[in-house]
Amino acid sequence: MAIQLLFFVLGLAALIAGAELLVRGASKLALAWGISPLVVGLTIVAFGTSSPEVAVSVGAAFEGTTDIAVGNAVGSNVFNVLFILGVSALIAPLVVHAQLIRQEVPIMIGATVLLIVMMVDGGVSRLEAVLLVVLLVAYTTFLVVQSRRQTRATADEYAGEVDRKAGRGARWDSHWAVQVLLVVAGLALLVLGSRWLVGAAVAFAQAFGIGELVIGLTIVAAGTSLPEVAASITAAVKGERDIAVGNVVGSNTFNILGCLGLAGLVAPAGLPVAPAVLHFDAWVMLAVAAACLPVFFTGREIARWEGAVFVGYYVAYVAYLILAAQRHALLPAFNAAMLGFVIPLTIVTLVVVLLRPPARAPK
Repeated sequence: MAIQLLFFVLGLAALIAGAELLVRGASKLALAWGISPLVVGLTIVAFGTSSPEVAVSVGAAFEGTTDIAVGNAVGSNVFNVLFILGVSALIAPLVVHAQLIRQEVPIMIGATVLLIVMMVDGGVSRLEAVLLVVLLVAYTTFLVVQSRRQTRATADEYAGEVDRKAGRGARWDSHWAVQVLLVVAGLALLVLGSRWLVGAAVAFAQAFGIGELVIGLTIVAAGTSLPEVAASITAAVKGERDIAVGNVVGSNTFNILGCLGLAGLVAPAGLPVAPAVLHFDAWVMLAVAAACLPVFFTGREIARWEGAVFVGYYVAYVAYLILAAQRHALLPAFNAAMLGFVIPLTIVTLVVVLLRPPARAPK
């Protein structure tokens, strides 16, 4: 176990360093290409930090361990919204760009609904997997073309904001070749760090006899999402709010269209889905995605208290998975508390906040 603990620590360090390099390089490249940081967060950073999910799900599907492949993608989407946005908002309240409310979150919700429809017959076929990958290419192309149509004034505004964050003395990374090198090095560290950390975490989980699906939904999902954790938190600390939030939304869309799409292509007979995922976890993923709209709409800001609610719900979700897997005696009492008190209280709170007039936010 000592060697596994060492790999866990080394993996975490590699993730933090990789996220720093990736955010720095991607922000600079956005200015050179005339693409806003929001779109960089939704594409380069989101897709780059989702590469561990792709590697794990594709590898698991190829080897026939489909529960890990599906659980990794579904669990990562739940983790991204509840934990990553929650922790980022606890560090600093996140102002949400209007484009996320109008366009990106509805697309994320639509992709989630499409996936659930595909799962109804018990899995994702290869033809459906092809459709997911085609939709991912179309979505990415649309984002880039849309960003390139920005007015020069908008581009200059983003340029000034990022320059102020970087500081006048930080000129060593001004050349595009250095920026590309930073992105590549960051992605390499993220993938390597995730591999070390997930391998160690899975070894720990198996030592305690946890099932394959639960491992995929929790340990593997959280481990492969650590690049998003590091990237979003680093961006939040640096003040790159668009990248911090856009990274999560973009990663969730990518996990559905790209991660499960590619996994479905390489799986020997499509991607079968466990009944437990279809009956519970997929609907949690949809509920979490849909919850973004009212939370983002309330003043277009993820406040600290909303971040605390998100983190609390993630802890409750993991607790439920563990109790259910062990068929623990406390499971009925836990369900009663969630259904009878916690969830109704949250709904009432959101309704009250929604009735308040929205604050001004960036357009």
